Amino acid sequence: MADFTMPSLGADMETGKVVEWLVAPGARVKPGDVVAVVETHKGAIDVECFLDGVIDELAPLGETLPVGALLARVRGVGESAAPMPATRPKVAPPPPVVAAQSAARQIAFAAAAPAARIKVSPAARRRAQELGLDAESLQGRGSDGAVTLADVERAASERKPAPVARRGFDPAQMRQAIAAAMARSKREIPHYYLASTIDFAAAGAWLEAYNRERDATERLLPAVLLLKATAKALVEVPQFNGLYENGGFRAGSGIHVGWAIALRGGGLVAPAIRDADRKSLPELMLALRDLVQRARAGGLRSSELTDPTITVTSLGERGAESVLGVIYPPQVAIVGFGRIVERPWVADGRLVVRPLVAATLAADHRASDGHLGAQLLAAIDRALQSPAEL
Repeated sequence: MADFTMPSLGADMETGKVVEWLVAPGARVKPGDVVAVVETHKGAIDVECFLDGVIDELAPLGETLPVGALLARVRGVGESAAPMPATRPKVAPPPPVVAAQSAARQIAFAAAAPAARIKVSPAARRRAQELGLDAESLQGRGSDGAVTLADVERAASERKPAPVARRGFDPAQMRQAIAAAMARSKREIPHYYLASTIDFAAAGAWLEAYNRERDATERLLPAVLLLKATAKALVEVPQFNGLYENGGFRAGSGIHVGWAIALRGGGLVAPAIRDADRKSLPELMLALRDLVQRARAGGLRSSELTDPTITVTSLGERGAESVLGVIYPPQVAIVGFGRIVERPWVADGRLVVRPLVAATLAADHRASDGHLGAQLLAAIDRALQSPAEL
């Protein structure tokens, strides 16, 4: 028997609310299956289960639970079910007025409740549990009003699932969560910053030639080259690809780049593009478009928010010439790119006009130092000078 708990979908998440279960008690689940929709300040997130077995004892819908709270149990095939614990981790207690109102409702409910417990046959109770029904709330047509198996099946056939409206994120709530996470980052992480100017002429010429031969739907954006160059550089300098946890650096199992996406109406998410170093440029372009579309439509998966091992932010399309990021804990670095601009540049002893892009690095001094940071920026530069090899 294993616990399936409320996942932490980022350092800025404290609580979540299950608004939809996509599986019923007794359903077989395997790693990667989407089993629930959890509402957070970032909107509705599809939550995946990473356990293998039979899911059971689902947490009720609509209850706000802290990160780490028990959502369900997953038992091995053939293993008997066990009841949920009598107590759950709770969020902060409600204000006195709300608590008083809740107590009044409980008293009223107790006064209205029937004194005698409704009879339910063992078979009916088991079947109701499998179907997610409250057996004692059903109308019984058996002897002395007992709920029978037939009553449960009838109720299940008549039940119409209520449509679940996926709410968008609350901009004010998201802004508060982002502020809390960034304040924690600046308070706890000893940041250091480096910047480098990169000649984008070779990359730009290659990109123009590549796009000239393709339809609009197959063309690449400069951001994809920046993303792939960063992923390739992390292969050379892996000290920036990972998490700082329990007093030490833990290297990432893969290069899963979190791409910062601005949401309509305000707010920001940085879901992961997994194994970015292994994807071709066209594959990265498809992945990037898909992430942006789903992030703005509220269709991200939980793994995409928990997997990033580094973040890349590009504000070039918004006109900023450079950006100094704040590390998203527990990551140890964030790479930023500004707008590609034409500036005077010295090349081969001659003054020329070249397209340039400012690359910046904010890194955690507990995990690396400026010497390694300079190596990472230099590796990004080298990768962009050989775009055909990206």
